[in-house]
Amino acid sequence: MAAVTPKVAQHAKLPPLASRFVDAASMAWEKTVYEGVEVKTLIVDPETGLMTMLLKMAPGATLPDHEHVLIEQTYVMQGSLVCAEGECKAGEFVWRPAGSRHEAHAGPEGGFMIAMFQIPNKFFQPDGRVTDFIGRDWNSAWGKALFRD
Repeated sequence: MAAVTPKVAQHAKLPPLASRFVDAASMAWEKTVYEGVEVKTLIVDPETGLMTMLLKMAPGATLPDHEHVLIEQTYVMQGSLVCAEGECKAGEFVWRPAGSRHEAHAGPEGGFMIAMFQIPNKFFQPDGRVTDFIGRDWNSAWGKALFRD
């Protein structure tokens, strides 16, 4: 099985079909390359790109120009997530079709949400590079997952 919860070593000892219980509250928040944006990765499958993460954004923190390569789903638990198309507030859900592209930012109270990806987003850097959420070259990290058989 390729799917894992990073930094949860005891999962490696489990049988392949065992449930993976994740104590998200005890996991450390990890900084991203974007100021005021932190994550806890709950599951990632490097072979397919499947990923679910908790996302915490400080008030006004921005996720710059990015493309949703495949469907992305976000449920906001606290605060809000804002883009040019609207605002997703606490208790609300937004999903974005494959190929959609935008910037997003946290509202004045910040935001706490769970985000589910079929494959991680492409972030378009000012210098022309295309990266994933943590700054790796997108094609090197996820290209094989997108174009798998």
